Amino acid sequence: MNVTVIVVNWNGKALLSGCLDGLRKQIYRHFTVVVVDNGSNDGSIDFVTNNYPEVETIALPENLGFSSANNVVLKTIHTEYVAFLNNDAVPTPFWLSNLVEALERCPQAGFAASKMLFQDKPTIIDRAGDSYTTAGAGLLRGRGRSATHYNKQEWIFGTCAGSAFFRIEVLHDVGFFDEDFFILYEDVDLSFRAQLRGYKCLYIPEAVVYHKASSSIVYDSPISVYYSHRNLEWVYIKNMPSHLIFKTFWLHILYNIAAFFFFAANGRIKEFAKAKRDALKGLKTILNKRRQIQRNRKVNNAYIWDLLDKELFFPRLAKRLNKQ
Repeated sequence: MNVTVIVVNWNGKALLSGCLDGLRKQIYRHFTVVVVDNGSNDGSIDFVTNNYPEVETIALPENLGFSSANNVVLKTIHTEYVAFLNNDAVPTPFWLSNLVEALERCPQAGFAASKMLFQDKPTIIDRAGDSYTTAGAGLLRGRGRSATHYNKQEWIFGTCAGSAFFRIEVLHDVGFFDEDFFILYEDVDLSFRAQLRGYKCLYIPEAVVYHKASSSIVYDSPISVYYSHRNLEWVYIKNMPSHLIFKTFWLHILYNIAAFFFFAANGRIKEFAKAKRDALKGLKTILNKRRQIQRNRKVNNAYIWDLLDKELFFPRLAKRLNKQ
C-alpha cells in the first residue's frame, strides 16, 4: 500500500459513515485506513468494527487531542504517503488519485492541499488550502468564494489537516504534529515548519472533499477561542524568522488588539485572555523549539515573505460577523 489515511474521531459516530463510505468509493485503491478514536463514549469503535471491517481501529483511553492521536499512527506507518482526513469530511471518488498523481508528477512538492467545499452548501468553498498573513495569523484560503474559483494547481503556504496529503519523508524530517497544541493551528504550524525546511505545498483543486464545518468544535466556542488564540502565538513565535518578526510585529499586535475587542463584544474575552496568558506560560518551551527550527531552516527570509498574504483586517472582520 502506498498511502495511509488517518481519520481522528471523537464522539463522531454520526459522521463516520459519510467519511468511510467516501473512502470506500475511491478510484485509487492502494491505501489503508486507520480510525483513531479519542476516548469516545458514543459507540464509534463498535460501529466502525461492525460496518467497516477493512478499517483498522485504534481506541485511545481518553481524548489526547488531534495532534497526539495522529502522531500515534504516524509513529508506526511505513507507506510512502500519508493523508489526514476529518471524520466530518466526505472525499469525492478521485480525491486520493488526484493527490497521488499530482505529487508523483511534481517531485518539488512535499505536501498538498485539497479543495474543501461546504457539505451543506457545495457551491461554496470552505477552504482551498491555508494561508498565513503578515500579521502572523492563519487564514482560510478562499473561504466563502464560489466553488468555481481556485481552479488551478499552484504553490501555496499550507494545507488544512482536515484534508491533507504528505510525503512521509517530509514528516520524518520536520517532525510530526506538535502535541502541545492539542487541537487547532497544529496544521498551520506543521505547514510552516515544512516550508522552513524547503518543502513546498501544492494546491490540488481536483482533489475535492465536502466538509461539514465546525461539527466537532463549534465556531467561536470557548474551546475554539482558547486553543486557536493560544496556539496562534506559538506558531508565530516558533516559526517566524527573526528578520520577519521585525517586519510583522506591529501588525501582529494590531491583530491581537482587534481580536480583543471582537471577543469582548461577543462574550469570549475570558477565553481570549486565558489563551494569551497560557501562551506566555509556555514561552520557555516554545523558544527552545524555535531555536531548533530556525537553526535547521533551509530557505531565506525572502522566500517566506513571498508566502505570506497581506493582512486585510476589515474583510476578515466581515467574514467573522457573517460566521464564515
